[in-house]
Amino acid sequence: MKNLNNKLNNNNYRILTEQINLSSLDLDTKSTYEIVNIFSAADKEPQKAVEKAIPEIVKAIDEITLRLKSNGRLFYIGTGTSGRLGVLDASECPPTFCTDPDLIQGLIAGGEPSLTRSSESLEDLSLPAIFDLKDKKFSNKDVLIGITASGRTPYVLAALNYSKSINALSISISSVPFRDSTISTDIDIRLITGPEILAGSTRLKAGTATKMALNIISTSVMIQLGKVYGNRMIDLSVTNDKLLERALGILLDIGSVDKEEGLELLNKTNGSVKLSLLIALSGLDIINAKKILDDSQGNLRTALSKVCCD
Repeated sequence: MKNLNNKLNNNNYRILTEQINLSSLDLDTKSTYEIVNIFSAADKEPQKAVEKAIPEIVKAIDEITLRLKSNGRLFYIGTGTSGRLGVLDASECPPTFCTDPDLIQGLIAGGEPSLTRSSESLEDLSLPAIFDLKDKKFSNKDVLIGITASGRTPYVLAALNYSKSINALSISISSVPFRDSTISTDIDIRLITGPEILAGSTRLKAGTATKMALNIISTSVMIQLGKVYGNRMIDLSVTNDKLLERALGILLDIGSVDKEEGLELLNKTNGSVKLSLLIALSGLDIINAKKILDDSQGNLRTALSKVCCD
């Protein structure tokens, strides 16, 4: 066992995401309580990794916002877990922020079937990534976030290289230091979470850090685009009873209207919480309120400042 441990300590021949985590040796011999404690301790690392990458994440948010304000789109691309995380984040934006499904899109090697079935063999293919982007009419107005925990996935690297070649904004998210992978992108986000509890299983710490970063990026961009007022989702899509109650709660808390008035406003504005709030707060009729909101690029706070100034 001593010789084996010496070998395990010599991890230099492996990239970081493939190295052995010495805190989880003999994991299969541990009690359930011990296993959960090992995971709990390890899961503090993703938050630290995201914190260290704040400067790059801030730059990404600001640059993405500029592109989207100029009619660009945001694409995530990845394979396996990385691809699924991108698709998940993209798919959550329309119901949360009432965005057009084309505005933020997730691409995964192998397409939709890969969301539920293993398709890791496809990650070694480069050309399909370019075909996938061209199929979406990806252009220099757009943004590509390539997600590859190892920093080496051919499918993702090919997509990023193509993005750079047409002068689109290229952003990478990986979980290895520069010594393990040199990626040529406009913004390089490194989420260094160290060796996984299960060696090489990047759906664990690396995946958690990636999900955290994507949450921060997409939500912050939506805030910059005027989809949020205070800390409320004012562009939510009222598609079920829960969301209707949420919308009415927002109108009550911010617009100071009761439930009956809130329902009347939502019916009048075709379910637009933002427009309903502007009418409630300004006293404008729907035609003038809509005009001012449109002139304010959909930003409620800007629209309200115009009403006050006028």
